[in-house]
Amino acid sequence: MALDGERGEQEEKKKKKKKKKRKKEEEEEEEEGAAKSSSSFTAAMAEDGAALGARGGGLADPWAGSTGVRPRTTERHIAVHRRLVLAFAVSIVALLAVTMLAVLLSLRFDECGASASPGADGGGPAGSPARGGNGSLAGPARRNHHAAGDPALPSEVGREATPGTPSAQPSEEEQEQGQPWTQLRLSGHLKPLHYNLMLTAFMENFTFSGEVNVEIACRNATRYVVLHASRVAVEKVQVAEDRVAGAVPVAGFFLYPQTQVLVVVLNRTLDAQRNYNLKIIYNALIENELLGFFRSSYVIHGERRFLGVTQFSPTHARKAFPCFDEPIYKATFKISIKHQATYLSLSNMPVETSVFEEDGWVTDHFSQTPLMSTYYLAWAICNFTFRETTTKSGVVVRLYARPDAIRRGSGNYALHITKRLIEFYEDYFKVPYSLPKLDLLAVPKHPYAAMENWGLSIFVEQRILLDPSVSSISYLLDVTMVIVHEICHQWFGDLVTPVWWEDVWLKEGFAHYFEFVGTDYLYPGWNMEKQRFLTDVLHEVMLLDGLASSHPVSQEVLQATDIDRVFDWIAYKKGAALIRMLANFMGHSVFQRGLQDYLTIHKYGNAARNDLWNTLSEALKRNGKYVNIQEVMDQWTLQMGYPVITILGNTTAENWIIITQQHFIYDISTKSKALALHNNSYLWQIPLTIVVGNRSHVSSEAIIWVSNKSENHRITSLDKGSWLLGNINQTGYFRVNYDLRNWRLLIDQLIRNHEVLSVSNRAGLIDDAFSLARAGYLPQNIPLEIIRYLSEEKDFLPWHAASRALYPLDKLLDRMEKYNVFNEYILKQVATTYIKLGWPKNNFNGSLVQASYQHEELRREVIMLACSFGNKHCHQQASTLISDWISSNRNRIPLNVRDIVYCTGVSLLDEDVWEFIWMKFHSTTAVSEKKILLEALTCSDDRNLLNRLLNLSLNSEVVLDQDAIDVIIHVARNPHGRDLAWKFFRDKWKILNTRYGEALFMNSKLISGVTEFLNTEGELKEVNILR
Repeated sequence: MALDGERGEQEEKKKKKKKKKRKKEEEEEEEEGAAKSSSSFTAAMAEDGAALGARGGGLADPWAGSTGVRPRTTERHIAVHRRLVLAFAVSIVALLAVTMLAVLLSLRFDECGASASPGADGGGPAGSPARGGNGSLAGPARRNHHAAGDPALPSEVGREATPGTPSAQPSEEEQEQGQPWTQLRLSGHLKPLHYNLMLTAFMENFTFSGEVNVEIACRNATRYVVLHASRVAVEKVQVAEDRVAGAVPVAGFFLYPQTQVLVVVLNRTLDAQRNYNLKIIYNALIENELLGFFRSSYVIHGERRFLGVTQFSPTHARKAFPCFDEPIYKATFKISIKHQATYLSLSNMPVETSVFEEDGWVTDHFSQTPLMSTYYLAWAICNFTFRETTTKSGVVVRLYARPDAIRRGSGNYALHITKRLIEFYEDYFKVPYSLPKLDLLAVPKHPYAAMENWGLSIFVEQRILLDPSVSSISYLLDVTMVIVHEICHQWFGDLVTPVWWEDVWLKEGFAHYFEFVGTDYLYPGWNMEKQRFLTDVLHEVMLLDGLASSHPVSQEVLQATDIDRVFDWIAYKKGAALIRMLANFMGHSVFQRGLQDYLTIHKYGNAARNDLWNTLSEALKRNGKYVNIQEVMDQWTLQMGYPVITILGNTTAENWIIITQQHFIYDISTKSKALALHNNSYLWQIPLTIVVGNRSHVSSEAIIWVSNKSENHRITSLDKGSWLLGNINQTGYFRVNYDLRNWRLLIDQLIRNHEVLSVSNRAGLIDDAFSLARAGYLPQNIPLEIIRYLSEEKDFLPWHAASRALYPLDKLLDRMEKYNVFNEYILKQVATTYIKLGWPKNNFNGSLVQASYQHEELRREVIMLACSFGNKHCHQQASTLISDWISSNRNRIPLNVRDIVYCTGVSLLDEDVWEFIWMKFHSTTAVSEKKILLEALTCSDDRNLLNRLLNLSLNSEVVLDQDAIDVIIHVARNPHGRDLAWKFFRDKWKILNTRYGEALFMNSKLISGVTEFLNTEGELKEVNILR
């Protein structure tokens, strides 16, 4: 475990070239001697290995710093002893080469005649051949020592199974034959049944040790035990069958970093249809990053306190313990955590017993879990406090957070709605919550908004803590929807888990869809699923899915890096949009019964998309409808993108229309160049809902299933003065275009009496028109003519749809010569409603939230548009409010517009305002206020201040890691900081990639954020250079 030689080894590498020739000669001499006698060779290795063990230095390597646990040797101490360490490193180089060869030869020798070896089947501990037998080698933990001059060795060599057992390393020939450790997926020869995991956490030096005992079932005979492990230093491995059969001798083991697996090589084959026990002792670091078992901290009463927490999804449980880290390998878990008594520990299940020791340590033993996958296993070690409540069915719900946050009541809202949501989902799904408790843990640092670990859901503080005195309706909505999402995962994801990551949308799409269904349950007047879903999900994801770079919602996972990439907005938002479309054409009650059957059939197991389709088809069949859901939905899930339906009036036949479908792509020129996109076989079965209307009347809704490239359909009551509208309330995942005559009739209807069309239809028309014009399907003037009616619009959703279309357009045009024409046009459309609504007078309390939501969100949207596009009164009002705060030190700015006022004030006023906001950012303890203060700092017109903020964002003590990404992105959205953020991103790419690289969702968010509004040829070249 001790790795004192690491830094000396790094210094020795710098001199490698000078000594290469001498080392090569030494290696050749030793290889020649090794070839003479295998037995004498391995005996010599045993003596040399024992000598190394006596010295206590171990065989260090470049991986050691990230995986091993080492004493706190200071830099000064290393400097003093550098020469001694260098001399030691040089002296063992030749020995290491011989060691590698010995391992290879011993493995080959075992293969040829393990039974003839006196140590192969000897007694003693499991996996422990008699000393002096074939290849016995004592010594400390080690990994592959690449500096030894053998570049052909690709993997990390582990320590012997027990003292006296050789470590095994595959030959090049074996690797070329496609051995199981070289594959992306585990072979399936072995299946875990149960894990006993015992951890000891040392929070004073951020290390931990572990012992995992895995009961495994052997499905197919194999001589290798292959399971996932990464960044762990394995000390000992044993394999046993049962007390009668005894130990299975272990030839050795090695870590193979290319596929992040631990390979245990056995001296005999495991028999199929028998169970075995695998025991692994290891240690690792509590990392200072955001994945695996990592540490975080916070300051209270001037004291910095630390906590340890896990993030295992999708493939990071292997960084905390060796395991079968794929969702299909469900098992039960029994976890024990030993820690200092000043901390408490949490895991998926309740604490069963706690054993206190005299030296100030305590071991918590947790109850056994149900069958579950590794990615939502979790634990935490902290000194938080909590509040609790209990559901009607007896589930204990606790919220853990910093003591000061609990004391202020910042977790009360989340605790209250979690109780209600568990009761809602139990009733909706007709499947009880499966565990006795659910803990919500609010942590300062986390790579994602939240993680749905079964029974221990972890949230970043900004997405769960809410102080009513300083939180806006928008912030409350964000917190609500994140919690609704994670609680849904307790069923979709935890109880029923996707078979493999290609169908991650099966859990993320459902959780994202139910964000809106669940919020409607909490706040029925908000109409989230029918309205807000359009702007926040459908319109947003169709922007992405209309690009040539998009991909199917179900996509093949061919290599390890693909696993992280499937967690994107296509999986979340497109998945949710397809589920919503499915629910609407099936009928919500039938859809609900189908989901109940799906969860009941597959609970505690895994399911693939076809399992869902079959269950939903059966639900329809029981209702007298015969639709092959798989046949319909495969076209939507296995093809990238979506169609645009074009409806044309038939000039030769009255009451007939022509309906065509084609693959919608924003850049039509790209489609003509790319063979993959220029594919006329792209077809969808489209549930096109349609109505006919005029100035005062709208017909009842009809549905047409469109499955061909072009179809003719008869529509009754379609006369010359009537317009036609498709995809009613935008329940379908497609766009609809019309001939210009129909567009003119729809525009005329909006201007004369827009309320004839529903709120959702008005928002859908606005989004379709802007997107179709952007892609070249429609003249550019049509969308601008449509928004002429907005001065009469009283509902939030159409304004929200318009603003989401206008902001990106504004960013792309703001460097153009005729930008002022566009800017003045938008201000003209906004002015009437801005004056009519005015500014909010008072802050809102909880009793007013539901009643005022639609009106206050509309007011906020219009104020934001007015200030963003330069309305003078809006600027003056924002400046007055922020100046009053500074002079009186009393913040009287209405909660729902604070972020707008802060940003506008920082942009318009001098550096003193920026410094004031910076001071408030550091002094406030309310996480919601901290968030908007930090974002306001990015609004400055002063490039020096923006540069200062960018540089400060890399200091984790000042700006949390997850918040640094938002700082860079918001600076990039500022016209005065766009080039600064882009330059900062390029200059600091190595640092940023090191920090967020494995948290790919964060990294992709950062990349898209800093490049979103680059729109010149030179900037395009810079992007390509970076690629």
